[in-house]
Amino acid sequence: MRVLVLDTIHGGCDIARALRLRGDDVDAVDVYRGTGFPADAAAEKTYDLVTAPVHLNPAYHLLAKARCLTHHEMVRDLVTAPAVSVEITGARGKTTTAFALASLMNGRGILHTSSGTFAYPEKKFLWKKSITPASVIDACDAAKNCGAEWLIAEESAGVAGFGTLGILTSADDYKIAAGTKSAVAEKCKSLEWCKTVLVPEGVPAMPEWHVTQELVSVSADTLSWDGGELVNPLLSLAGYRAALSTAAAAGILLGLSVEKLADFTALPGRMCLLEERGVVVLDNANSGTNADNTIEAAAYLRKMRPGLPVILVIGMEHHAVCEGFPASEINRAIAGVAPARTLLIAESGSGSAAAAATADAVFTTLDTAKSAALEFAEQTGGCVLLAAKTWR
Repeated sequence: MRVLVLDTIHGGCDIARALRLRGDDVDAVDVYRGTGFPADAAAEKTYDLVTAPVHLNPAYHLLAKARCLTHHEMVRDLVTAPAVSVEITGARGKTTTAFALASLMNGRGILHTSSGTFAYPEKKFLWKKSITPASVIDACDAAKNCGAEWLIAEESAGVAGFGTLGILTSADDYKIAAGTKSAVAEKCKSLEWCKTVLVPEGVPAMPEWHVTQELVSVSADTLSWDGGELVNPLLSLAGYRAALSTAAAAGILLGLSVEKLADFTALPGRMCLLEERGVVVLDNANSGTNADNTIEAAAYLRKMRPGLPVILVIGMEHHAVCEGFPASEINRAIAGVAPARTLLIAESGSGSAAAAATADAVFTTLDTAKSAALEFAEQTGGCVLLAAKTWR
């Protein structure tokens, strides 16, 4: 089959490699940088199939070359997954939900997340890649090679649809594909291929789908379900409340012992309180960081360390994060936190850079901004809140 793969930045190279191994004749075009196989040359050729990411502008001229599958749909055709396979997507809470659910699983498995891919039960780190659907190809190969009984895969902008359980973690929506598509609508469309589906309230659910809030409920630090309950202090935080609720509901659907979530602890970059160089740091820098959870993080930090001035590190490090962190939301977060000092992370010309007027200093990476924040905190006796949107 002659296949045209569009967008090598967002997983196209992995898809092209898998297609070639299958025996297909493949051209891969970088639609943004113009490297690789030339778009002009592809326009002159004939193809049997085109595959492109769901977020690509539908007006892109090469999409009309042949029947088109999304990268998610293409990956579904390319992988063989374990008998128990869970696919997780959503604007927020994907990584925490994935780790929480993995803590309930039994036997040998593979956990694939934006924080890394791990072999269980040893929790051995294998590699770290993006969570484009194409990255699931390697995760499925790893599962096959180690005889895994299960796979949990975090995926951006939807799921491939091979899952025995497909999960949407958040009803939050934003526009993709040059503003022509609803991200939630596309995610729900992809979930229809999964055998069982779990979604949150606020999403138009099909009759056979399960709703998280109908399976579990949370009051303060207690999570309850039909036949049991557990206590975990993290449930008092909105981000963990949603993720642990989703993981618990998924565990119920999979027949697992949900009680083990009582021992689940904070993940790096997800409301994780720690100390560096003698400075208290609340690390909430991840791909789901937004104004609301930044304001919540500041309240949590002040509750845990009352009286300390807060140095806020905020912004967006990598533009690969689909839903972005616009200047209006950054400014709303800064106003809500009211920090003693604000260090902004933004690349020149980016949407985040428009918030520079409200910042005391501007940096291009999380590491450099964090180092400066720690130095300032050492001098003033303050604490640091990391609230950058970045893949971790």
